[in-house]
Amino acid sequence: MTEPTVFTMASLRRAAGTDLGVSDWIEVAQDRITAFAEATEDRQWIHVDPQRAADGPFGTTVAHGFLTLSLLPAITRQLFEIADAGARINYGLNKVRFPAPVTAGSRIRGRSKILDVAEVAGGLQVVLSTTIECAGSDKPACIAESIVRALA
Repeated sequence: MTEPTVFTMASLRRAAGTDLGVSDWIEVAQDRITAFAEATEDRQWIHVDPQRAADGPFGTTVAHGFLTLSLLPAITRQLFEIADAGARINYGLNKVRFPAPVTAGSRIRGRSKILDVAEVAGGLQVVLSTTIECAGSDKPACIAESIVRALA
């Protein structure tokens, strides 16, 4: 299991440029894809119909891009902690791309780097660059620049 880098609010202020490493693998099984389809009401056949998807462009069902993106907090929680933050919230995204699909049954993991840390009212704003890799794929499944706020 990956051990997260532990920061304090004070040490995080100087953390821009820090490579946080790589997370553990997360399986993206069909039941997870189906549950996401139900939760978001995005039940397109390419996600939920294995028989039809077998004849589709990927030969099987694929995860929603937003499902892959939704695993970003689980990935980054494995990579860094802020010991003295009162709360850590997702503030937004600057840029997101989905260069390659995540097929059902695949495993993904993320590599993150802290791009910037800035003071904001009540805490710090951290901009992260994360590349989500899919086992067996030459292309990343997702590249995201996300914004996390650490509140005192």
